Amino acid sequence: MEKSEIRRKIKAMRSMLLEAEKMSAADEVFEQLEQTAAFLLADRILMYHSLPDELSTHRFLDKWHGRKSFFLPRVNGVNLEILPYDESRLELGAFHIEEPTGENTVSPDEIELVIVPAVAYDRAGNRLGRGKGFYDRLLSNTAATKVGIGYEFQIVDEIPAEPHDVKMDMVITQKTVLRFK
Repeated sequence: MEKSEIRRKIKAMRSMLLEAEKMSAADEVFEQLEQTAAFLLADRILMYHSLPDELSTHRFLDKWHGRKSFFLPRVNGVNLEILPYDESRLELGAFHIEEPTGENTVSPDEIELVIVPAVAYDRAGNRLGRGKGFYDRLLSNTAATKVGIGYEFQIVDEIPAEPHDVKMDMVITQKTVLRFK
């Protein structure tokens, strides 16, 4: 299947989810994540502030904020910058995503765990994003553990991978935990 076809199929499936299904799936995924050594050992975690069609990160951020140091990405040109998460310092940024404000950026080297959004993942750890390459550029500059999260239907048989694509170390859905390496 081509990338555009995978994106179209997943978008259609996400659009059919009821709000209760979305919340239940997010709770199940994050319960799985909380049990991993990668999460338990990490103090500095790069998350994403989810869009309405993505697995919601909002309740998880609220639950753990203060016990873990969370960071969020902010679009700067063709790259992502990393800034500390502070719910009171978010504003609508590029692509209508809430992003952190301020100038206190953090190096990717300081991050221990990255929770990565995607359109789809495959069983080899490949990730299909929205097509702009922001996360691949960021992830290629960090040794942090990379965990993809999503709905079960976001795992597909195969994603056409390119040399610059960065594989996940783990993918978690409400029913599956895949580990790579």
